[in-house]
Amino acid sequence: MKPMIWHPEQNDAKVNQYLENINREPWLAIFAMLLLFVSSFTFLILLGTF
Repeated sequence: MKPMIWHPEQNDAKVNQYLENINREPWLAIFAMLLLFVSSFTFLILLGTF
């Protein structure tokens, strides 16, 4: 088996810059899901009391 040696390619810098711009933590989605869960839970509790 021949050794695997990595050689940088010409588009690596562009790909890395693109990934740095795209990869973000999904805080908005996490907050939205948490808000939806709390709201639906509260709605079900209020619906059950009446």
